[in-house]
Amino acid sequence: MNLIGLQTFIQREIQRFLRVAIQTLVSPWISALLYIFIFGYVVGQRIDLIAGVTYIDFVLPGILMLNLINSAFGQTSSSLYFQRFARHIEEVLVAPLSYLEMILGYVIAGVVRGLVVGFGVFMIAVVFSAANMEHVGLFLLYSIGVSLIFSFLGLLIGLWADSFEQLTILNTFIITPLTFLGGVFNSIHMLPEKAQLIMKLNPFFYFVDGLRYSMIGLHEGSLFVGAVIMVILVLAFGGLTWYLFSTGWRLRG
Repeated sequence: MNLIGLQTFIQREIQRFLRVAIQTLVSPWISALLYIFIFGYVVGQRIDLIAGVTYIDFVLPGILMLNLINSAFGQTSSSLYFQRFARHIEEVLVAPLSYLEMILGYVIAGVVRGLVVGFGVFMIAVVFSAANMEHVGLFLLYSIGVSLIFSFLGLLIGLWADSFEQLTILNTFIITPLTFLGGVFNSIHMLPEKAQLIMKLNPFFYFVDGLRYSMIGLHEGSLFVGAVIMVILVLAFGGLTWYLFSTGWRLRG
C-alpha cells in the first residue's frame, strides 16, 4: 500500500473542507445550536419527561446524528462530483494510488468531517447542560459506523450525479426526511401501533436509537438489529463503491 500517497490524499481532502470551514463546520454548528435552543431548551421546558429523561436529553442524539450524516455524505459526494465536473479526477486516476486507496482517502476524510461536526455539536450541548455520555465506546462505534455508511453513499451519488440538482436529491428527499422520521424529536411509543411497525423498518431509527443509548442509556429498538443493519450497509455500500471504481464507471471517458 502506498502509505505516503494515501496520507497525502487524505490531507488534501481534509484541507478541502477546512478551507471552507464556514460552510462545512460553522454552518452545521449554528443549525445544531438553533435546534438545541428552540426544540430542546425553549420547547423542552414545556414538555414532560420522555421515557424518564428531559426532552433536550432525548432529542440531542438525533440532532447530533443528523449533522453527522449530512457532513459525512456532503464531504464525499461533493468532493467526487466536483472533481468529475471540473475534470480534476484525472489527477487522481493517474496518481500512484490503487482504487482501494482512493476510496479510503475519500471515506476517511468523510469520517473525519463527520466526527469533527459531531464533536462540535456535543460541545454546544455542554453549554446547555444537555451532554451526557453513558457508553463512550459505543458512541464512537455508532459515530464512525454511520459516517462510513454515508461516506460510501456519498461516493456513489458523486459517481452517479450529472448535475448539482441530482447531487442534492438523495439528501433532500430521502436522508433528511427518513432521519426526522427516525425518532429524532419523538418517542416511538407516541405513535399508533401500526406507525411503530413502519418506523421500525426505517434504518435511520436504529442509528438514532443506538446513539441515544450510548449517550443517555435509553433505547426503544433492538440494538442487535441496529448493529446488524449498520454492518450490512457498510459492507454493501463499500463493496459496491469498490466495484464501480474498479470498473471505472463514470470516472474514465
